[in-house]
Amino acid sequence: MIYVDADACPVKAEAERVATRHGLTMFVVSNGGIRPSLNPLIQTIIVPDGPDVADMWIADRAGPGDVVVTGDIPLAARCVAKGARVIKHNGETLTERNIGQVLAARDLMADLRAADPFRQGGGKMFSKADRARFLDGLEREVRAAKAALP
Repeated sequence: MIYVDADACPVKAEAERVATRHGLTMFVVSNGGIRPSLNPLIQTIIVPDGPDVADMWIADRAGPGDVVVTGDIPLAARCVAKGARVIKHNGETLTERNIGQVLAARDLMADLRAADPFRQGGGKMFSKADRARFLDGLEREVRAAKAALP
């Protein structure tokens, strides 16, 4: 299965294409504002409002053989710990080997932003190259997840 943390996810359509190509169920999880897909493989899950409710829904279900699409690093860490494969929107994969470093960098940047109120935002725009890297990466992760199943 593919789980998509859908809040502010720019690659839902691309993930749906990959899920359809492989005949996989895909859960699009958010707290609302998402237009449901007519694709029978795609299930839209609307969770109650609240901090990290969508993340908890995904983390409680994802495991070995699943792929999680998220830009949320703490969610990614929980899913990696449970054996799921994780990919960010820009195609970067998060694994047992790199999740600690990515989590530490996230925490450092949060500390820097808290210490300097003028250091806010400034991230680069999501590009066509990011979208292409995501498609390629998701295809690799889905194939690897399928190959790892008994």
